[in-house]
Order: sequence, then structure tokens, then C-alpha cells
Amino acid sequence: MMMYDFKSIDLLKQALTHPSYSQENNRALSILGLSSAEASASLRLLANNADASALSVSSAVADASNLSICAAAGKRLGLGAIIRVASGTDASTPSVICTALRAVFGAVAVDSGSVDTAAKVFLMVYKSGLGAAVL
Repeated sequence: MMMYDFKSIDLLKQALTHPSYSQENNRALSILGLSSAEASASLRLLANNADASALSVSSAVADASNLSICAAAGKRLGLGAIIRVASGTDASTPSVICTALRAVFGAVAVDSGSVDTAAKVFLMVYKSGLGAAVL
């Protein structure tokens, strides 16, 4: 699925658990994952162009956090088929898929003990097709 081998499968399960399914869900991991993605996009832009404008950095952050781009990446990875949701909740909606993908990035950070590792996974996922606009 991802380009990362989890030490704790429980973290991956939590990342793929929608709040409708369980109290132990992906909300907190999603916040960490989004922060990792935004920081990664900013860092990549500034590493390639130290003179990048604040507007360029803001644009890179907006693209990294774009729901449509995120959901498309999650769909490409097949997340809709493995997200745990309560009956009556549609696991294929963009917000559910995107939240799960962000949570996976957050779970990578916690599992590895490194936001840098999560950022690398984010870059690999987004570089492999859909994320070209982000990067």
C-alpha cells in the first residue's frame, strides 16, 4: 500500500478507522499527517528556491492540503476499500479518504518517531502521479 513498513499495525489500523466506527479513530493522526504534508511541501519548495515568495509557499501549502488532490491520491492507493466506517457511512467520499490518507502520514510519523519519515512518504505518494502539481 505505502512505501513504509509499519512496526505497529495497530497504528495503521487506527489511521484507517473513521470516527463513525470507533472512539479510537484517525482524527488526531490526521492532524499530525496534515501538518507533516504541509511542512514537507514548504520545505521542498524552499530547498529548491530559497528566494521563494511567501505567496509561493502559501500556494504549496494549499496544494498539499487540497482535499481533491488528497482524496485522489488516497483512491489511487485503494484506501476507500480498507477504511473502517460504521454502516451508513460512505467510505468512498473524498473527505473520508483524504482524512484517512492524512492519518496514515501521521501514523508513519508516530511509528517511526520522525516527522521527516512521514514527509518522505508524503513526497513518494504525491510524486507518483497526482502530486506533481503539489511538488
